[in-house]
Order: sequence, then C-alpha cells, then structure tokens
Amino acid sequence: MSRIKTFNLPDLGEGLTEGEILTWLVKVGDTIELNQPIVEVETAKAAVEIPAKWAGQVRAIHHPEGTTVEVGAPIIAIDTDPGAGPLDEPSTTATPSSDLPIPSAASLAAVEVAPAEGMVEPGLIGGVAPGGRTAVLVGYGPRTTAAKRRPRKGGAPAGADHGVVVVDKPAATPTVPAPQVHDRRNGEGGARPGGLVLAKPPVRKLAKDLGVDLGTVTGSGPLGSITREDVQQAASGAVAEPVAVTAVATAGAASFGADREQRIPVKGVRKLTAENMSRSAFTAPHVTEFLTVDVTRAMKALDRLRGRREWRDVRVSPLLLVAKAVLLAVKRHPMVNSTWAGDEIVVKEYVNLGIAAATERGLIVPNVKDAGRLSLRELADALNDLVQTAKSGRTSPADMSGGTLTITNVGVFGVDTGTPILPPGESAILAFGAVREMPWVHKGKVKARQVTTLGLSFDHRIIDGELGSKFLRDIGDFLADPEAALLAWT
Repeated sequence: MSRIKTFNLPDLGEGLTEGEILTWLVKVGDTIELNQPIVEVETAKAAVEIPAKWAGQVRAIHHPEGTTVEVGAPIIAIDTDPGAGPLDEPSTTATPSSDLPIPSAASLAAVEVAPAEGMVEPGLIGGVAPGGRTAVLVGYGPRTTAAKRRPRKGGAPAGADHGVVVVDKPAATPTVPAPQVHDRRNGEGGARPGGLVLAKPPVRKLAKDLGVDLGTVTGSGPLGSITREDVQQAASGAVAEPVAVTAVATAGAASFGADREQRIPVKGVRKLTAENMSRSAFTAPHVTEFLTVDVTRAMKALDRLRGRREWRDVRVSPLLLVAKAVLLAVKRHPMVNSTWAGDEIVVKEYVNLGIAAATERGLIVPNVKDAGRLSLRELADALNDLVQTAKSGRTSPADMSGGTLTITNVGVFGVDTGTPILPPGESAILAFGAVREMPWVHKGKVKARQVTTLGLSFDHRIIDGELGSKFLRDIGDFLADPEAALLAWT
C-alpha cells in the first residue's frame, strides 16, 4: 500500500460543488496529526477549516491560496509513514540546452498550456509523464477512454511526453515542439515559441477579467508558467502607464477608462446570494406591506428585563422581542410558515428562524433551529451565539440550511424599513426598521414616543392579503404591548 495519500476536497454539504482555498495552515515538509486543521476553504455558504484524514508529513500542496477547486479534486499529498525512509525518486539529468534543472513530474503535471481564447480543444489528456504517472488536468482523474479531437498536421500532439496539455493559437505553426525549459535570464516567460502560453485555468480567467494579454506576460512559475501574481503585476503596470500618458496629454482632463474602474470577481457567498435572490425575485410573486408601531412599552419592558438579576449577563436587544413576536404570530397563523412545492403547499410545524447578517464575506442567513420551542432566555442566548458566530466568519453550512422564515434587521443601519426579497423556499420575511423617537398621538395628545416601521414581504401564491395583514398586525400588537399580548395569547 502506498505511503503517499492524496487528500481530495470533501463535499462540504448542501450540494456545494466547489470551494476557494483561502489559507493553507500547513506547508510542505510539516509533520501533521490526525484531524489537525490543514486548510481553510470558502464555499458559497461559509468559510470552514478542513482537518487532516491522516497523520504524517506534507509532501505536496496541489493548489495555491486563492484557487477555486472542485469537490473531489486532490488538494494535498501526505506521507503517512515518513519514518520508513526516503521515497524512491526518479533520477533527473540536466537539459543540454539549459543550465536550469529538469522540472519534476509534479510540477509538470500541475502546469497547463493555455490556449488562445476560443481555441480550447477536447481530447485525451494523456501520455506517460515522468515518474510513470498518467498526466492529467489538475483536479481530475485519468481519462480511461479516448475522446475525439480534430486531426493535427505534423504528427503527434506536442506535450504528450511531458504531461502538459498543449493547444495551438490560431497563428501557431502546424507542428508544435515539446515544451522546453527556458532560461528566465534571457527574458523568456509565459510566452512560448509558436505563440504558446503556460498558465492554469484560474490564472487565464483572472487575466481575462483584468484585461491582461497573457502573451505579453513574463511567467515566474514552473517551466516559466504564468502565476496569479504575474497577472496582477501586469495589470498594475498596464493601468499605471496610460495614467501617466493621460496626465501629460490632457493636462488634468477627467478620465473615464479602465484605470478608474474596479473589477470584483463574483464568487462564494456573493455569487450564491445573487443566484438565490434572482431566482426568488422572478419565481415567487412578492407582496410587501408596512406597519408603523409605537414600541415605547416594548422598550420599557426590555429595560425592566435587563434589570432582573438572572438577565444581567445576557445581551438583550429589540431584535429579541421582534423574534418572539414573529414566533407567537406564526402559532396564530401557521400557513405563513410554509413552502410552495408546485402541486402542494408544505406547512411546517417547526420554525427555523433565519436572521440576516451582513458579514465581510457578504450577506448570510443563519437560522435558529426549532426556535418556537425555546424559552425567551434560550432564544436570547441562541440569537447572541448566532450573531457572534456570523461576525467571526465561522457560520457552518448546516447553520444556514433549512430556514423557514426570516427577519432582516435593517434598523441597525439607521434605515426605517425595506422591501426584502424572500429567501428561496420561504414564504415570508420581515424587515425590522430603526427605532426612533418621533411625535405620536398617545391618549389624545401628541407626545414623543419610540416608533418603528415593519415591512413584511410574502409569497402571494401562499399568503393572500388578508393572511399577510393579520400576521403583520399581530407582530405589531405584540411590540406595542408585549405583556398584554403574552397574557392574551399564551
């Protein structure tokens, strides 16, 4: 049995297909223990640390930080018995045409030759690479059947003997020689004879996003391949030069070009949020209603609660009372806590209460499981834990799955209310606005009172105007006088 174990990116749950490597917590040569965290990966739902499946010594790291990797792709190799002695390594000899050493099989297999845009050919990625392994694209297993590919003039596909995928640009010569090791001191980098460019797919995509021509970039990676850093440096240089020219030519005239634009890749949480919101907005017919409420009594009740001995170590916020109001209103109107399932409506007898949270990674909606069964103190603890976990970036995919109804507290940003979009699979979401001191008619006189505005969006396929209005009214009634509502409804 081989001592070298390859660790693949695991399925992190909820149908996720890829993850971005944020931080490697180990390096090649490190000795690691079983279940020791080795890498932090960001998925579309959360940033998680992945533990090692084996103890041993790190032999290879297959993907650098910032790379997006598909689930099931190898990310690290571990020697599970480093004390057994050195591994057998294939001997290498110097290349006559260069004073640089022949690259290892691992570095050859990790490099792809990028084609010109639109010229990618399908086909067998193969041939025997140095070390006796089958050369494959990074993140994929060896192909067991040959695929059709267009015939190429001038003989066998170049790169088959080196485990490198070689694809011609339109202007390339018919016969492409096998890749050679080029002397970086002579100024050669990512560009190759015949117009070939060495770069991984994520690097090609980054170059396309930044408008960088890979043919003009000098690579600093294995075999002179182009890295992310090379592309970013090229992009910085490409921006700086036109700025200087513009300053001289226009003597201070305003510029409206790419030098004053920022391009942000859409990935991770932002990408998932965009997909979910677009799907929900154009699938569920949204209706939004608003209600302005005098919450002076509720704020006084919170003050009294904070003063009680058993609550002095608990963070108590208006959101706690809003959550309690929603849970009690759901018991009175259970149809609100349901899902449209095409041929039927699924009414849920449990409430997984989602709380929208703005984090550095974007908007996430973790939820309190079965919140309707919790006491007020348990609910307060659960909300505090949820918020602190979200702020620290440690919310797990499981914490964001299975939500049935959501609250978005836009009041923390000083906003009065909004028209929130439903999370997919939910039929209602409540926007809780800022609590402000405003003039209000109270007992026949205009007085300064604490007032907030609620906004309820709901799926009109499930919730009609009457049901939505009664649900929102009950939430408002609780916030206007929580003690009286508790006595009347429980």
